[in-house]
Parts: sequence; structure tokens; C-alpha cells
Amino acid sequence: MTADTDTTDLPDIPPAPDTAPLQTGPAVIAAAVKRAPSGPGVYRMFDRKGDVLYVGKARSVKKRVTSYTRIGGQTNRIARMISETASMEFVSTATETEALLLEANLIKRLRPRYNVLLRDDKSFPYILITRDHAAPQIVKHRGARNRKGDYFGPFASAGAVGRTINALQRAFLLRSCSDSVYDSRTRPCLLFQIKRCSAPCTGEISPEDYATLVKEAEDFLSGKSQAVREDLSRQMQDASERLEFETAAVYRDRLAALSHVQSHQGINPRSVEEADVFAVHQEGGQTCIQVFFFRTGQNWGNRAYFPRADKSLEPAEVLGAFIAQFYDNKPAPRMILLSDAVAEQELLSEALALNAGHKVEVAVPKRGEKRELVEHALSNAREALGRRLAESASQAKLLAGVAETFGLEEPPRRIEVYDNSHIMGTNAVGGMIVAGPEGFEKGQYRKFNIKGTDLTPGDDYAMMREVLTRRFKRLLKESGRESGDESEAPAVHRETHEIDDDEESPWPDLVLIDGGPGQLSAAQGVMAELGLEDVPLVGIAKGVDRDAGREEFHIPGRTPFRLAPRDPVLYFVQRLRDEAHRFAIGSHRARRKKTMAANPLDEIPGIGPTRKRALLHHFGSAKAVSRAALADLEAAPGISAQMAKTVYDFFHEGK
Repeated sequence: MTADTDTTDLPDIPPAPDTAPLQTGPAVIAAAVKRAPSGPGVYRMFDRKGDVLYVGKARSVKKRVTSYTRIGGQTNRIARMISETASMEFVSTATETEALLLEANLIKRLRPRYNVLLRDDKSFPYILITRDHAAPQIVKHRGARNRKGDYFGPFASAGAVGRTINALQRAFLLRSCSDSVYDSRTRPCLLFQIKRCSAPCTGEISPEDYATLVKEAEDFLSGKSQAVREDLSRQMQDASERLEFETAAVYRDRLAALSHVQSHQGINPRSVEEADVFAVHQEGGQTCIQVFFFRTGQNWGNRAYFPRADKSLEPAEVLGAFIAQFYDNKPAPRMILLSDAVAEQELLSEALALNAGHKVEVAVPKRGEKRELVEHALSNAREALGRRLAESASQAKLLAGVAETFGLEEPPRRIEVYDNSHIMGTNAVGGMIVAGPEGFEKGQYRKFNIKGTDLTPGDDYAMMREVLTRRFKRLLKESGRESGDESEAPAVHRETHEIDDDEESPWPDLVLIDGGPGQLSAAQGVMAELGLEDVPLVGIAKGVDRDAGREEFHIPGRTPFRLAPRDPVLYFVQRLRDEAHRFAIGSHRARRKKTMAANPLDEIPGIGPTRKRALLHHFGSAKAVSRAALADLEAAPGISAQMAKTVYDFFHEGK
């Protein structure tokens, strides 16, 4: 179980300079050295456009920055960074530990080009046993820990939490229903019938006995699993000796459920109570960092990360930068085991301890069970990177095939696919998915709630025009090339500067439209209005009888064509189209569900949750409230005469 900790206060960061000087390189850095603090702090390097190139920290900022005043003797990566530097900014800190924390925070926030970047930083799920109800609930939790209760984790994935909760329900019979469902039950639900809940909602178990179950579950999650198993085994034996075989069978099933939990956890170390294990492996110019989570002597899952890092960096350099960012928004455990020794290991330990509020040991084990854990993580890192490289090679061949099929000069690094979803024009949503050399980039997906008030319901062409207009207008604005008068805007070309392998460009190299000539024509019109000449457009029309494999491709200036039924490029494009369709439909359904769940009482001024609940309890439904006479509204508990008049007028406007 982990405790909440306060984040260390960090100093305010001055904004990036508004105007970039014309000069770049060592001369600019030499001039900036005069302003650099002699003590610990953080420095930022900017290019001509004001974008952050690099964020670094040092015990003496002046000495560190002075080392950048010459290009000779530097690595190619550092030499490029120095030559592009147009200005610098500095922040002094009280200690080097605080500088390390600030550096990690800024790197995650600003995503500089020359730093090691943690790509996937989703929060980890936890198991929560609530403490704000007489009958505690067991649920999966992600995000801020604002609810009163005991949190157990982190777990590597939501799937690991789900499997554990399912097994714990069978072992300890704790409720998982919401408080509102709990309060409304008049008889046990299906979970009670299948022996996954003890039904405290209807009094099938006494509060005292339910509290005992909760205590057992907490003991198990807190590392006392062996004691819990021994106690259940003893109770099963006692019930059997009393010839209470049905009771003994219940204890037997609970023991089996606990065995199921631990069998799915794989390694369960005896000498490691609480630790995170990091192992790094490099191959083919890429880096994989495998992280295993061990809490209360149990393995709570693992996850592979592929940070963005320059190919010239050593594994230990990538690992050190990765760990500081990894724990920027989460407390560290009491022990961190590494496969490689990182620079400033003691400083890293102090910084993590400052954030976590307890001592954090950072070590590279050489022998024993701890070394076995690291070796196991390293083996997983090798396998994960091998799979990724194989997938990347396959993806590269497909992208090369896409370039050849659609007449692109080179394989696309960013493909955007657009689709719309609605029912008779209602709750219309446009969806954009993104794919590239590493597959689907789900963090780049975007949905567009159709806002046009003058659109004819169901007009797919108008919807596509709105989605593409909003997307590319914003792209032009963010790139600083938006024209004030669109009718006279000159032709705009996408950025042509050379892009490194790891640099991400927001401009698509190919835009796929789910639709035929009509949708493609609408897209062409948008690009013409915005002055974008060189964005490749392809329309994907469904085949005859809407059969998959008979899609027809429409490209401006070319005759429509089809691909061979077993062409790998066809399968790849179908996957892209189907993913865009899935995302658009999912977004539409979510919007429709939200609309259907909306209650007209929410729109009445002065009606909050308490009065809304009173009206619904008294009348049964919002429709009954809308039909109620003024006298009936005044008779509702908690509703004053003035409020009753407000509700009545809301539903009887003009009468």
C-alpha cells in the first residue's frame, strides 16, 4: 500500500523569449554565460523559433554552459544542438536535488528535441477499498486519490487490476457496486447468487462479519497473504470436523481464488517486499526499458517503455533520464533495482526520497534473488524490443508499399484518416486517427463534435468540410503561418526542413478520407480555401455491395482504381479505415449516451442535486415533474412556493 505524498514546490519558470535573435551557435552561448548562475539550477536552450531544444541541470550552471561554448570535441548530437541554439534561459535552485526534480518536470512538459523523452506516461491503476461507507467497496481506481480509503498498487495495467479484483471478490466476497446501487437494492443481485459478493446491501451478512472480510482482504493486499491463507485453511478444517461441509466448501473456494491470484502473478520474491525493477536493452538504434512492480512481496505486473532517445546515448544514460521523468508524478517505492548503474545515483535517490516522503534505495544488485529479478526484467526487455523491431520492419514495408501505390515521393511518417458518424444527423461526430512507422498513434487521435448550425442533418460532405477546416486551420495557426485573409491567402507549403528519425511532425504526409468522390471533393475544397497545395488526399470508397476487398481509391488527377484482393497494402488501408470507423462510432455513441442521460431538471436555475433528488423521489421521473400542476410541485418536500413556480414556468413557457 502506498501513501499520498505532497509534490515538492518548484520555482516559477520564466517564459520563452518572444523574439529570437538572428545569431546561433557558440557565440550566443558564450554571451549567455555572463548571465548564468554559479550555483545549482536548470538551463534551457532555444532555437530561432523559440522552441526548446534542450533542458539540463547542473551543480554549477555557469561551468556546464561554458562547456557548450565550443563545438570541437562534442558528440554529433551536442554539436547540432549547440549550432541551433539562438538563446538561453536559466533558473536557480536551492539544491542540486531540486534542480533534478525541476529538470524532469520541464522535460515532460516541454518535450525538448534533444532530451530523452518518456513517450507513454499514463497514470497507473490501483485497487481502492473505500472508507466513506458503512460497507466498504472494492474498485479499480486511476487518477488523483481524493476518495477516502486504502489504495493498493500500482498495477502495470487495468487488465491486471481487473483480474485481481475478480479473484478477490471470489476470495473475500466484497461488494463492487456503486453506493447508489447499494442503497437501492431490495434483494441480492446476481453476484451474490454466483458467490462473488456477500450481499451486505440486503443484510445477508452482518456488519461485523463483513468488516472481518474487509480486514482479510486488506491483510492479503498488504503482504500478509500467507497468514490469511493459513487462517482460511484452519477455518475450513474446523468446519469439516463439525460436519458443516457446505461451510467448508465456501472456505475451499476462497482458498482456490487466492491461489488463482498468486498463480497469475508469476514471480513472487521472498526477500523483496516493495520494489520497482528497471532493465534497459538497446538494439537497432532503439531502447526498451522494462519495469516490474513488486508490492507486499507480490508481482503486480510489468510494462515495456520505448523512450525517444538519440542513438548515440548509452543505455545507462537513457535509463537515468527515464527514471527521473518516470517518478515525476508518482511516489517511488522504498527500493529501486536497476540493470545498469546510472550517473549521479545518490543524487537520484535523494530526489526521489524528497518527492516520496520516505527513504528510497537505488541499487544495481550483483547476486541473489534481487539479481534474478533484474535478469528476468532484462530478458523481457530483450524480447519486447525484438518484437518491436520485427513489427517496425513489417510496418516499414507496408508504408513503402503505400507510397508506391498512392504516388508519394517517400514512405509516409504520419497518416491521418478521417471519418464521420451520426444517426440521421444527430450527435454528429468526426474522428481523426493517426498512424505511422510505429503503428497507431492513439495519443494523437482527435474527435470533432460537429458544431455547424447551418448544416443539413445528415450532410456528410458538409461535416467533412467542417472537420478538415477546423483541423488544418489550427495546424496553420500552431505553425505560425495562418493568413489573416483566407480569400487572398497565398499557397502554403508544408515545412520542408529535414526531420530526424525521432522527430515528430504535426503535418500529415497522407490524408485518407472514408468516402468516394463527394467526400474527396469536399476535402479538396477545404485545402484550396486554406491555400494548402501539397497535402496528398485519397478517398476510400466502399466496394460494390460494400464488400471488403473491393474498395475503390480516388486520387485527384488519377482514374479511380482498385488493388488486388490479397495485396498487403489493401489490408493495411482497410485496417486504417476500420480503426477510423471504430473511433468515430465510439465517439458518437459516447456523445449520444451523454445526451440521453441528460436530465431536463439540470437546466432549471436553482435546481441542484438535492432538489433534483427530492423532485425525482416525489414524482418518479422528469417527465412526471414536467406534467405536474403548480400545486403538486409546491407539495413536494424541500420545494418552496417560489421554486415550484420556477420549475412550473420552465416546463410551461408561453402558457
